[in-house]
Amino acid sequence: MRDSGRDYLMAWVWLILGGLFEIGFTTCLRYVDGFRNLPWTLGFLASVILSMSLLEYASRSIPMGTAYAVWGGIGALGTVLVGIIWFNEPAATVRILLIFGLIACIAG
Repeated sequence: MRDSGRDYLMAWVWLILGGLFEIGFTTCLRYVDGFRNLPWTLGFLASVILSMSLLEYASRSIPMGTAYAVWGGIGALGTVLVGIIWFNEPAATVRILLIFGLIACIAG
């Protein structure tokens, strides 16, 4: 008999990992150059496949609406942080407050 509590916990682990791969594909997207830059394009494709696969797998145990909201929230927050930290995108107060609002809505 399988431990359903353990399966549910693992679904959350897969979902979080899928969200991290979403950050990966959005970061790679910055460099694909119309899909002409092969290494970044391959990184983008691998990240998309892994991210979507993990979302699909997690949604077998977690309700799809919840899974998608969390996955999207991880991707959105992570992509904004990558942009601010590594690409010198603006960290304006309004932008940060809106990101916190997004996270609050997902948590709700």
